[in-house]
Amino acid sequence: MSQASFEDELFGEAANEMREDVEEHLAAAREELPPVEAVWETEAENTLGALNALRSALDVGDAEDHLHDAKKWYAMGKRADAFEDADDLEAEIETLDSAISDIEDAREQVGELASTVPSLKGALEDLHAMDDGDESEDEAEADAEDAEAEEEEEETEE
Repeated sequence: MSQASFEDELFGEAANEMREDVEEHLAAAREELPPVEAVWETEAENTLGALNALRSALDVGDAEDHLHDAKKWYAMGKRADAFEDADDLEAEIETLDSAISDIEDAREQVGELASTVPSLKGALEDLHAMDDGDESEDEAEADAEDAEAEEEEEETEE
C-alpha cells in the first residue's frame, strides 16, 4: 500500500470518527435538555411552587458543554474538509444552540418572576388587610348611625 493511500485511509477513518464525535456530543446535549413533561406539567400547590418547579425543570445541565464540544469537532472537521455532507450537523448544532438559549432565557425570566411573587403577595395581603380594616370602621360607623337613628325614633315615639 502506498503512503498516499494509507494517509487517505487514515484521514477517512479520522473523518468518520470526527463525525461520530459530533453526533455523540449532539445526542448528549439533547439528552440533557429538560423533558417536555417537566416544563409543561406541575403538581405545585401554589404559584410560587409552580414557578420554582418550572425554574428547576428549565435546567439545561451539561447540554452547553456537549454542544461546545460538538461545535469544536464540527469546526475542526469542516476546516479540514473531512465531512462529505455536514449540512445536517450544522442544522442540528444551530437548532440545539437556539433551544438552549431559549431555555436559559425562560429560566431567567421564571427566576425573576419567582422572586417577585412573594413581595407581590405581601403587598396584596397588606392592601386587603387595609380594606378589611376600612370595612370594619365603616361598619362600626353605620352601626352607630343606625343606633342613633333608632334612639331618635324611640324618643320621638315617647
